[in-house]
Amino acid sequence: MNMVAWIIQIAMVAMSILIETAEGKKDKVLYCSACRAVVDELNYSISQIDPKKTIHVGGFRLNPDGSLTDKKVPLARSEANLSELLEGVCDSMSDYALHVDPDTKKKQYKRFAPRGSDTGDFPDFNHFKFDGPEGSNSLKFACESIVEELEDDILSLFAKETDHVVDKLCNEVSDHCRDTTFQSDEL
Repeated sequence: MNMVAWIIQIAMVAMSILIETAEGKKDKVLYCSACRAVVDELNYSISQIDPKKTIHVGGFRLNPDGSLTDKKVPLARSEANLSELLEGVCDSMSDYALHVDPDTKKKQYKRFAPRGSDTGDFPDFNHFKFDGPEGSNSLKFACESIVEELEDDILSLFAKETDHVVDKLCNEVSDHCRDTTFQSDEL
């Protein structure tokens, strides 16, 4: 019986070392950029929804007096809409690539592809490193990890907040951008 307990203990130690090593190997630039991209993409998607559209939320039970207790909330920031937007947010990570600032040599993933309504300011492609599918796949994986890990936090922040969501989510809630040089830069 002691042998079984000893094997279980060794397995637990090995697993904790493996998990600690995997957590320690997260690429700060990749995960911070993915977190910031999630916020940027959700903000853009929300901005494309007519602010006049509303949705009924609440229970559809009758009160003792026969009235319903439901309320209208803006569709753009409703939990149902945010959940739907969150499902597809990582699909746009192929529109991002590693950008190296020519002056500071600071690296971060930035959007290089214009959105449907963008007509102006296109980035200088000379400062982007296009790694092919591997680069966008790693960013998409980081995005999916963040969405899975922080889904409830993302939904609650976007339902309530309109300002500083990127700082709250990526610096305070997740720590992905804490201790980085681009905490408050634009994407």
